[in-house]
Amino acid sequence: MRAKAGRVATVAGTAVLTGGVLTDSFTGPGVVAAVATAGLGLAANIKILRAPTAVKATAVAVYAAPHVGCMAVLVGERLAAARPVSVLVQAGIVVLWTGATWWVRPGLLARELVDETAAQEVAQVAEDGQAATDVVVPAQATYASPQAHWWADQVATEDGIAPQTVLLEFQQVSEQCVAAVIGSAQRGVPVPDISTARLSALLDVPEELIEIGLVPGRGAGVRLLIVGQRPQPAGTAAKTTGTDEERWAEIAATAMPGVELVEVNTYELRKELT
Repeated sequence: MRAKAGRVATVAGTAVLTGGVLTDSFTGPGVVAAVATAGLGLAANIKILRAPTAVKATAVAVYAAPHVGCMAVLVGERLAAARPVSVLVQAGIVVLWTGATWWVRPGLLARELVDETAAQEVAQVAEDGQAATDVVVPAQATYASPQAHWWADQVATEDGIAPQTVLLEFQQVSEQCVAAVIGSAQRGVPVPDISTARLSALLDVPEELIEIGLVPGRGAGVRLLIVGQRPQPAGTAAKTTGTDEERWAEIAATAMPGVELVEVNTYELRKELT
């Protein structure tokens, strides 16, 4: 329907321009008709009026180009001298306008420009959405315990007390004492020196109650951290009670580990030794 309307408008324009070559009476009505046709055509082309900003002005200019050209030719015919050569030139311009409008079909070209730009914008949005879904979200670190999470967040940061370390094990020894095994985050790298003063300030624990030492049987990649008052061996307050074997077991547990009581002999101490 739009194609037929465009063809009819082209034929009508050619007729008006041809009349303008012959008489000046076509100039005024022809200009008014060109303006009206352009306005009505744009009003009916909602696609062009609602085109993306990037192409809207271009589409309107392409659509209105034949109408503006028609008005310019009409004015030129009005101002041209009435000579045979001039009439031939005017007729050639009319033929050129008709051929260009018929061949290019500005109305269809304007709509195709809008369609192409809209398709490009849709494709760009889809591409951006695909790119957003392709973004790899780094996996969140998982921790074996809340204490390990706290250590990573408060102590093992880049400028923290013990950077590049992890809390491997945590044990509540007693109400006043905890023990933890600290490891290096990188294999083959020793645990850095941990400032007991900074750890004391962070934990609000006296510095003398913080001890950092070796883990028996392990290398420099792990360290033992003890915070708090170490518990006393059970039964120290009652070493004078129980059998000889029980008392010796209590002593060996703290002072002589690995030593067993083989035989017990009782002697009367001389008065000078007591």
